Amino acid sequence: MLEKLRLIRERWEDIGKQMTDPEVVADVARFSRLSKEYRELEKMVQAYDQYQNILSNITSSKKLLETEKDEEFRQLIKSELDKLVAQKEHLEEHLRLLLIPKDPEDDNNAILEIRAGTGGDEASIFAGDLFRMYARYIDSKGWTLHVVSESPGTKGGFKEIIAEVTGEGAYGLLKYESGVHRVQRVPETEAQGRVHTSAASVAVLPEPDEVQVQIHERDIKRDTFRSSGAGGQHVNKTESAVRLTHIPTGIVVECQQERSQHKNYELAMKWLRSRIYEMKVKQHQEEIARQRKTMVSTGDRSAKIRTYNFPQSRVTDHRIGLTLYNLPAIMDGDLDKLIAALQMAENAEKLKAGVK
Repeated sequence: MLEKLRLIRERWEDIGKQMTDPEVVADVARFSRLSKEYRELEKMVQAYDQYQNILSNITSSKKLLETEKDEEFRQLIKSELDKLVAQKEHLEEHLRLLLIPKDPEDDNNAILEIRAGTGGDEASIFAGDLFRMYARYIDSKGWTLHVVSESPGTKGGFKEIIAEVTGEGAYGLLKYESGVHRVQRVPETEAQGRVHTSAASVAVLPEPDEVQVQIHERDIKRDTFRSSGAGGQHVNKTESAVRLTHIPTGIVVECQQERSQHKNYELAMKWLRSRIYEMKVKQHQEEIARQRKTMVSTGDRSAKIRTYNFPQSRVTDHRIGLTLYNLPAIMDGDLDKLIAALQMAENAEKLKAGVK
């Protein structure tokens, strides 16, 4: 492990030198790629330097014990040595986790798609509740949320809502939310007080940059139309909404949230790029899923991943068998404990599979 970390430090230093080269700085794609790698390696380098410092302090403390005669001072040294050994063991575990190869998309922005499933109006209301939950979580992380497209439900919530999430590491955390979410509660429309079960699907896509997915203009059919959403009288006067069809794959995306056709086009392109990228990585994700039991980050849209039981204030994640009894806090965006548990499960699977 130490040899691997030493080589990582050398690579980090080499990248730092390359990034000062005027030719590299002028090459935007290369500089962006190196900057991303530099930031990723920096976390390991900092932990490695801290580990080396602890090892040095342990060696110094042991040498002191060999020569020190004062018993009171020896006890102080022993106490400090015990703390250092505990820190060393904790840091070793941390370094092992850092050495697990990250999914290359983890630091990307994300496209969040929520769609009402079975359950009629209640499913749309639940989709709205999920969107609010994610909006609160996204805000707590200091990320930004921008709605790309929405289709309101007849009695509240959304039949479908799609949004762009901008922030470092957004996809790496939100990817665990992909799948079918089920709710068990008494709908506001239920006169008899009976508990109903409804569902909504969540899909989280990494938002790749232009280097990762190149789209040629000749492969895109572009249509404009008048926006039908909220936003004032302008919606009936200007064709600001944009529909893009990617001819090679048949993927169609629409955006009508902005007043500017140009802004709608930019948002639609980001979404289209994510959908194409999703197709490209799906085969890789399915291969990973075959090797792991919980499929905590495969992005499988059809898998039932979580149940929200309102009468019992209970949330159960079926992938890892975790049940929490703090549903109001979770619906208010407190997802840290759930996502941390899913991360731990995935890392455990990777270690078990022999990822060094």
